[in-house]
Amino acid sequence: MSVSAQVAPAAKTKPRENRAWKKMKRNRSAIAGLIIIAFFTVLAIAAPLLPLADPLATSWGAIRKAPSAAHWLGTDDIGRDVLSRMIWGAQASLMAGVISVAIAVLTGVPFGLISGYFGGWVDQVISRITEAFLAMPFLIMAIALAAFLGPSLMNAMIAIGLSAMPIFVRLTRSQVLAVKTEDYIEGARSIGLGHGDIMLRYILPNIVPPIIVQATLTVATAIIAEASLSFLGLGQQAPAPSWGSMLNVAKNFLTQAPWMAMWPGVAIFCVVIGFNLLGDGLRDALDPREN
Repeated sequence: MSVSAQVAPAAKTKPRENRAWKKMKRNRSAIAGLIIIAFFTVLAIAAPLLPLADPLATSWGAIRKAPSAAHWLGTDDIGRDVLSRMIWGAQASLMAGVISVAIAVLTGVPFGLISGYFGGWVDQVISRITEAFLAMPFLIMAIALAAFLGPSLMNAMIAIGLSAMPIFVRLTRSQVLAVKTEDYIEGARSIGLGHGDIMLRYILPNIVPPIIVQATLTVATAIIAEASLSFLGLGQQAPAPSWGSMLNVAKNFLTQAPWMAMWPGVAIFCVVIGFNLLGDGLRDALDPREN
């Protein structure tokens, strides 16, 4: 029984992955989302190598200039090139989204795993704390934590990650409750495996797909949250470029220089749509009922 319990999951992994990838490739919207994300990621990584203007350099002779051959997306209120600041700002926004979700996953999944596996008073304590966090709107909590920690991009990422953590606690707990009653878990207990081995070797690998899907969707939310915090002055600090801080400056010149607000808004919209499309595609591809 122990042999089959250990061999069966490994034997099914590769075919399932192959089916998921084949289904993913057939999902045009998911591939479109992946292309959008890849495009902005490549731009952000390649920013130091691209022939761009200095995103911090000001030019008092080019204040709020409309898009032209010299400045493809125009300039801002102190003559900085909008295209350069857009591409460099992608680094802050994408990094904030990914790192914030990584913080949420690394803190939320262990608590959800422990809560769902052990149950009893442990589950009660963790669940009540999680519900208290969930009672507060996500963005309001992120703003409060960022204000408490102080204005900086790193503190904004920590605030967003901690605010998103309860989502992963609850998701992980619900998945563990469904998995821990399976026969192979009982088989692992019968051969004397400890709680740690059972959670890490048998339960966690079987709940990874929904966590990946939720993480992908939460990156989009985290990017919007980072832009909101930067807009309020609690995220990326001037003069470093960020899409949210660019919108904060642009709000004062919506009629005189609409391109200052349009391009950061389009970038946020495209990246968020990309992650949502990719997340929906992953949900369909990794759903065992559909494979």
